Amino acid sequence: MTELPAYGLGYDDEAPRVPSAWPQAVSREWAWGGSAGEGVAVCLVDSGVRGDHPLVGGVDRAVTVTLDDDGEPHVRDDETGDVSGHGTACAGIVRAIAPAARITSVRVLEADLSGGGTQLLAGLGWALEQGYEVVNLSLSTTRRAVAQTLHELADTAYFARTLLVACANNRLVDSYPWKFSSVVSVASHAGTDPMEYFYNPDPPVEFLARGVDVDVAWPSGGTMRATGNSFAAPHIAAICALILAKHPELTPFQVKGVLFETASNVVRETP
Repeated sequence: MTELPAYGLGYDDEAPRVPSAWPQAVSREWAWGGSAGEGVAVCLVDSGVRGDHPLVGGVDRAVTVTLDDDGEPHVRDDETGDVSGHGTACAGIVRAIAPAARITSVRVLEADLSGGGTQLLAGLGWALEQGYEVVNLSLSTTRRAVAQTLHELADTAYFARTLLVACANNRLVDSYPWKFSSVVSVASHAGTDPMEYFYNPDPPVEFLARGVDVDVAWPSGGTMRATGNSFAAPHIAAICALILAKHPELTPFQVKGVLFETASNVVRETP
């Protein structure tokens, strides 16, 4: 008998049975009705988070990535917090939609939202080691030298059941990780409903969420009106937290399917 290729299933072997509790039509009520994100850990790899902001309501943990004299990265507890406001803004969006989710901050960006590839890779790698269910990446890099390792981390997350939600760049440039198919990629729409999001049938962006004139938490303790794909991504990350709190067995592949089925512009023809 010809040897079976790796990962294959033999002719006489029974295919594994996969239980499915999915209804014939996946609705928002089934997907996240009654969920507040309980028990789901959302990690924001960003500029830090001001946990005492009233719209953030605390963080479980805050770390930062620093480089030693030899350029080696180290993850340490973050005593500084948000250095630009960007991470706090994203955290406030997550908290508004998924109020019971646990939030962790990984600071890899500087005050001007710049950051080195080494810090990004180390911060994301640390988040994957911790096993967070959802990681929000409201950032991207144009550095191709970083992209290959970043792609490997994105695939590692996908197979380890960590959902990476990444915003598209605000400019028409090649950047990553949002262009990787293993992540949930998000750009903006100009609507005002935080729960309105669209499936985009024209790749590479997969989903469009609120990201224009959004009132976001700001480190001053108040709010600021902001626009950008950065603020669309945490809307989707928070909805993913709602879904996973209710259906923790779902893989990233399945969560993408639920997002498609419940998108505001996906319609079903009546029989």
